[in-house]
Amino acid sequence: QEQLSERGGGLVQAGDSLRLSCEASGLTFSAYGMGWFRQAPGKEREFVAALSWNGINTGYADSVKGRATVSRDNAKNTVYLQLNSLKPEDTAVYYCAASWEGRAAPRTHPDEYTIWGQGTQVSVAS
Repeated sequence: QEQLSERGGGLVQAGDSLRLSCEASGLTFSAYGMGWFRQAPGKEREFVAALSWNGINTGYADSVKGRATVSRDNAKNTVYLQLNSLKPEDTAVYYCAASWEGRAAPRTHPDEYTIWGQGTQVSVAS
């Protein structure tokens, strides 16, 4: 069974940093592009960051560019999202997802991802 499991969320103060991780099981992890999305209450799910199967090609939303770093360790079947200088508007449930179409070039639309984790809550207090 294909599964993605996020960890690392929590309650932090504005200006703090967090490192989210997402471990994959039941799939050939290194064959997939991976992405991070987030969804705040009452809002659409939005793209945060993504990277290709080998981690060389990356993409970021304007809202996190310069504050976020996405990376992966294929030996550990894990993708990471480092978030720095967190703002209250970063508060959301963060999801990781896998995309076969995005294995070479990062994809930004949720419809291009077929496997999703259950999400981890990130709350940033002002």
